Amino acid sequence: ACPTETQVGLLAAALDPAAVSRVLDLKGRTEAATVAVIVPDAEAVTSVATVLPDGARLLAARYWPGPMTLILPAKEGIPAALVRDGKVGVRVPGASPALTLARHFGGPLTATSANRTGSPPCLSDDDVRRAFPTGIDLVVPGVAPGGPPSTMVDATVDPILVLRQGAIRIDD
Repeated sequence: ACPTETQVGLLAAALDPAAVSRVLDLKGRTEAATVAVIVPDAEAVTSVATVLPDGARLLAARYWPGPMTLILPAKEGIPAALVRDGKVGVRVPGASPALTLARHFGGPLTATSANRTGSPPCLSDDDVRRAFPTGIDLVVPGVAPGGPPSTMVDATVDPILVLRQGAIRIDD
């Protein structure tokens, strides 16, 4: 578990199906649930997505690193829990321990809030230890500022579609 610029996230190697399944188990979610990913930079998007469409490229240039999740065409062969309807959610987190960890890891990491499904998200390492007394290998010390989650934009359609208004306000 690691603080992002919004909330504490459960981070795991996103291309490892067993690691992704473990995250879903911790949250109490079913295999039908999907998990977004964080990457260290825009170039790393190709590890999980086939392309960064022009509209997405403009949004990424303006808002990454930052709390904007772009829904992109998923690359074949990535774990099923990352994909819904052939799409994957990906973002480069803003200044936070999660961005530092993503840069050191070098590949995509799961990016889902550190909480059990239906419970409020954890905002500190202490919250994580209370919510998950067992099952988490590493809890990075720190506090996330809280507030809205990342804004979610489907960039596979034209015009782009705002699926969730979040920390970044996008007017339709």
